[in-house]
Amino acid sequence: MPERVGYLGLGSNVGEREANLRRALELLEARGVVVEAVSSAYETEPVGEILDQPDFLNAAARVRTALEPLELLDVCKEVEAELGRAFGGPRHGPRPIDVDLLLLGDIELEHERLRLPHAEVTSRRFVLVPLLELEPSLELPDGTRLADVLAGFGPGQRVERVGALR
Repeated sequence: MPERVGYLGLGSNVGEREANLRRALELLEARGVVVEAVSSAYETEPVGEILDQPDFLNAAARVRTALEPLELLDVCKEVEAELGRAFGGPRHGPRPIDVDLLLLGDIELEHERLRLPHAEVTSRRFVLVPLLELEPSLELPDGTRLADVLAGFGPGQRVERVGALR
């Protein structure tokens, strides 16, 4: 299988947030996912259906893998489970770790378990800022420049750089 470059979004707002992000990266690598680069960590306000919860620490990682999309998703879910994420809770609720598959090469996929590019790549500042730190010219498979998407955002969705993870 050919290797592809992909991008993962990581987030944590329960427990030792920074340690959770670092451990998630270690666990991904232990499962054969090559982590090529990691963005800074960003303090972000909750977005989505549950706003009354602690702030998140978010980051993005550029990875290289020969895994197919659903296989990589399974690895992400294994890492989340190992770090104590309980599944079946409220969507967008508090969690020790979230590992989202955002992009994988030029794959566009609609599956009941996975959508590529991730449905929220273009609507979440906390996703776009770390992604663009890693790759300022990053585009979606359809040619949409993510820097242009971010430039079109209005106010809101606080994202503050707090430091390096690696």
